Amino acid sequence: MPYIEHDPTNSHTFKNHLLKSKRILALCGAGLSASSGLATFRGAGGLWRTHDAMSLATPQAFVKDPSLVWQFYSARRQAAFSAKPNPAHLALAALSVKNKDFITVTQNVDGLSPRAGHPLEQLYPVHGSLSTIKCTSIFCSYTEYNNFKMALTPALAPATDVESLPPNIPLTELPYCPKCGVGMMRPGVVWFNETLPNDLLEGIDDWTDQGPIDLCLVIGTTGKVWPAAGYIEICKEKGAKVAVINMEIDDDPHLGGVKNADWLFKGDCAQILPDILGPIIGSMDEVRTLLGDTDTFPATTTSGGPVTDTNNDGNDGTGEGTGYY
Repeated sequence: MPYIEHDPTNSHTFKNHLLKSKRILALCGAGLSASSGLATFRGAGGLWRTHDAMSLATPQAFVKDPSLVWQFYSARRQAAFSAKPNPAHLALAALSVKNKDFITVTQNVDGLSPRAGHPLEQLYPVHGSLSTIKCTSIFCSYTEYNNFKMALTPALAPATDVESLPPNIPLTELPYCPKCGVGMMRPGVVWFNETLPNDLLEGIDDWTDQGPIDLCLVIGTTGKVWPAAGYIEICKEKGAKVAVINMEIDDDPHLGGVKNADWLFKGDCAQILPDILGPIIGSMDEVRTLLGDTDTFPATTTSGGPVTDTNNDGNDGTGEGTGYY
């Protein structure tokens, strides 16, 4: 635990700093959506129907067994599209509306932040989106955004027995590209060892280069996944105070951001964020009034997913994809 001159759980000192803060960056992970009922797959053994979920989040896994990978992602799509934004999503959306110099870098692919009313121009989904699908053919650049179908093909309909082993779906019954008719479609998320969307990374870099940063919020993430985790260090170097909000602060001494933390808030993001951001966003009733009918589903997104190199020059992405999967 780092040496901190004040009580790191003192929300009063945090709120005082928040009121003085102009430029704020939030780095979000799976814990942000935990209260919406979405599994993180990094805890509790990281299993999906007896399979190591993280091992399914690679291009190699997709080539080896596209049926299994598509069933995993279909289950994730169905869970995400059935979930609702929680008060943490709403609190961050309200802070974005109130402060146009606040950006959120999210590693989540569930789409709950846009559905909460988070301004898209202040949201950077660096690991893509489950509602994005793209053609795998190297000769086709087709990418489809905002696809909220619960089942992309009849064979991928929601499973009735979620405990049983996944069936072996024939390749002909998996999603194929409507443009070329040859390439199989794949989820529009960044898998391990893939490049992150360059336009989003450049947008974040442009924002961080504009001047000092007052506050960094590390929310529900291990903070170990690069390059996203590097933003904590960047913020600190630019003068930011760091607040970590996470359920596992005591359980994981190597939790990202902890060594740089000025405040450590252990607990559910959905309970903590509305409280500590209260001086700016007001009560949750005021937040809902500000945002209006936030969960207009399906949500509109403008970007996300693996880089589609339409120029075939290989320069559309930088950094190593770490795969929130």
